[in-house]
Amino acid sequence: MRLYVAPRAPNPRRVQMFLAEKGIHHIEQVNVDLNANEHKAAEFRQKSALARVPVLELDDGRMLSETRAICTWLEGHWPTPNLMGEDADERAFIEMADRRVEWYFMLPLANSIRHTHPGLAPLEQPQIAEFGQSQLPKAMETATWLDAELQRHDWVAGDRFTIADITAFCTVEFARLVRFKPSESGLHALQAWRDRVAARPSAL
Repeated sequence: MRLYVAPRAPNPRRVQMFLAEKGIHHIEQVNVDLNANEHKAAEFRQKSALARVPVLELDDGRMLSETRAICTWLEGHWPTPNLMGEDADERAFIEMADRRVEWYFMLPLANSIRHTHPGLAPLEQPQIAEFGQSQLPKAMETATWLDAELQRHDWVAGDRFTIADITAFCTVEFARLVRFKPSESGLHALQAWRDRVAARPSAL
């Protein structure tokens, strides 16, 4: 199997952290240079028609894309340690937390960065600065909500580390591109949680 990733991109990093938490080390990881537009080359589009990473190339030749779909496949084949829920109830609530982080924190933050950061201009054409500027407050509103959640329980989805923590951590780390540090915004619970996750071997 091969996992196609891109350095510093948050979605591939989510899968890489998921693999590390599972202790799965035998899957070859192949870097795709986004700045060189390798993801848009005809050869790569045969693996990912929408020119996105990550992509997991299975041993039977099938290509599985979309971060959460890849993690679901990995969870099914390597069920321990469990990161997505032990039963239907827990799975639903973990997915709720993960989707909230993905859609209301990661997505607006990524839009803000992609449309305002000069280094990402080659990847986002046209860059629309006004749109990017409008997205950052939406992401920060979710960060405030997340800080409140982490005042009530230790981890994003409750009392244990799950895929929702991976998604949130990769988002917070990606937010460094807009110089976001939770403690500087008064989000001390989010900062303490971030520091705990950063100490995990999977975060390296």
